[in-house]
Amino acid sequence: MAVDSKENKKPQSEYTAKNINVLKGLEAVRKRPAMYVGDVGSRGLHHLINEVVDNSIDEALAGYNDRVIVTLNKDGSVTVEDRGRGIPVDIHPEEKRSALEVVMTVLHAGGKFDKNTYKVSGGLHGVGVSVVNALSEWLEVEVRRDGKIYFQSYKRGVPTAPVKVKGNYKGDQTGTKITFKPDKEIFKTTKFNFDTVAERLRELAYLNKNVTLILKDEVEKQEETYRFKGGLVDFVKYLDEQRTPLHKPIYIEGEKENTPVEIAFEYSDSYSENIHTYVNNINTVEGGTHLVGFRTALTRTFNNYANKNGLIKENSKITLTGDDFKEGLTAVISVKVMEPQFEGQTKTKLGNSEVKSIVETIVGEKLSEFLEENPSIAKRIIEKCVRAAEAREAARKARDLIRRKNALDSLNLPGKLADCSINDPEHCEIYIVEGDSAGGSAKQGRDRRFQAILPIKGKILNVEKAKINKILENAEIQAIISAIGAGIGEDFDPSKSRYGKIILMTDADVDGSHIRTLLLTFLYRHMKELIAAGKVYIAQPPLYKIKKGKEEYYAYDDNERDKILKRLKAEIKTKGKTKEEEIVEVEEGEENPEGNTKGIIISRYKGLGEMNPEQLWSTTMNPETRTVLQVNLESAAAADKIFETLMGDAVEPRREFIEKHAKYANLDV
Repeated sequence: MAVDSKENKKPQSEYTAKNINVLKGLEAVRKRPAMYVGDVGSRGLHHLINEVVDNSIDEALAGYNDRVIVTLNKDGSVTVEDRGRGIPVDIHPEEKRSALEVVMTVLHAGGKFDKNTYKVSGGLHGVGVSVVNALSEWLEVEVRRDGKIYFQSYKRGVPTAPVKVKGNYKGDQTGTKITFKPDKEIFKTTKFNFDTVAERLRELAYLNKNVTLILKDEVEKQEETYRFKGGLVDFVKYLDEQRTPLHKPIYIEGEKENTPVEIAFEYSDSYSENIHTYVNNINTVEGGTHLVGFRTALTRTFNNYANKNGLIKENSKITLTGDDFKEGLTAVISVKVMEPQFEGQTKTKLGNSEVKSIVETIVGEKLSEFLEENPSIAKRIIEKCVRAAEAREAARKARDLIRRKNALDSLNLPGKLADCSINDPEHCEIYIVEGDSAGGSAKQGRDRRFQAILPIKGKILNVEKAKINKILENAEIQAIISAIGAGIGEDFDPSKSRYGKIILMTDADVDGSHIRTLLLTFLYRHMKELIAAGKVYIAQPPLYKIKKGKEEYYAYDDNERDKILKRLKAEIKTKGKTKEEEIVEVEEGEENPEGNTKGIIISRYKGLGEMNPEQLWSTTMNPETRTVLQVNLESAAAADKIFETLMGDAVEPRREFIEKHAKYANLDV
């Protein structure tokens, strides 16, 4: 049957020049804040401080600043003060207004594009401080230069008045002082975390050994000062604090083609690799050409030395590969690049091809000299790498065994996996669930189209203390590797993951926390790329069910429980019922001992298995109502330290960590 096409066409709406919106000034930043700071949660909030501090560090890289002070003020604002040259205040030749106002209110305005001003910088796009200004309720800036103190204030990025001279100062101490208060209209939270800020400042102090960074908290009345004269050597010692090193850190420094390279590394008795790479103080969590250059030089130089000095037996079938030099290696790589090219929007992978050969050449030359001068250390490292090669060969056999075994299984997947029907990984998610009981409820309650369930039994192996061949012999880890489908070790390819989300779902008790930590340790050590890609999540099951008559409410922590109770108590009070016995606490599954059907019944969930499929779906698995926490590598060095503390061999650091953080624990006692 023929159909007139005109009948199917929508009426044409007016589309003219007036429909084209032009966002002026900093409006674009306020309209799409996540494009500039990542998100509007805690991560984006702390990024504001990083942007301002990075400008001060760039002054230090240029040789004009030796101190940065960050103060968390009582009113929720933050002050960042440095001893740099001070932002220019003279009239900009094109904008016809103070350069200070231009820097604070115009995107892509700054000295970072002029290589005579900044040879290298972390603030690469010139949007840093203007973005902070746009996303602040208010911001004030003071500039000390030419004997005068210049001042300007802003409301949500708009100047309240022109730049003015506030007064004079004595001496020759120039600098910039910026105070800003994040906008509650933009951010979900405006409360800064001392430890989060401290971790970044500590990292910057290691990377810039000539700069002192001070963090003050006016609310909690605490202060920390970070200055490390040993620089990267001190950084490596800090990272390996709870491991037993095989030797003192090896330090390599050099410059080629105007690209300074600085590296410190050491081997310890651990089985995991711990490498952190930086470009112009930016943490490149996905590595890049500088990391490739380091690995290539390390493998070639150690192999040449081992063969030259007969450290590998002639009748041995062992051939040392790059993977063998990873075991127990802790390294920090820092390069300064004039025109860095990063892959992706997040600046997490360096793409400059010339940097590979620069790092490779410098490391090759300096490391060869070191090994010739320190034969005992060279022998110790080679012996460890040979043992790693033997374990690698055993792991290869274990992988082959897994492959042969899986070849006999249907679809090469673990038998206890309840897979989903959709084949597109980006629309699929897998729940790794603690226990068969919870796994059964999850299988019944899930949406079978896109949700897969993999129950695991008990606690998996602590991979922090195990060689790769032992890891691959663990049945639960075998199941996880097979289900995700991206391989492991030298075979690992994150693009082959069968799921766009890997969600860990464990009980809200001590054992559940331990199992979750073991799973995270495995993923962090052997599938870190999945975390870096934002594919790993932690499910948040409720702690309480609160029932009043036929009404049911779920609380995910004690504060939420108390808020619900307060509201329900107020409702009861208005009806003339104020007796405390109207509130009854029971274990999930118990009957109300008083037969009370009109009061409030609080049920404390002891485990996921106590929830029926419908409850588990509505509270923890339904994408429209659930809460999941994304695991990220915002501070990989801090994450590594915590994993080593919690899962390593040293008992004392673990005890100290538990004592310090016990107040944050939510335990069943």
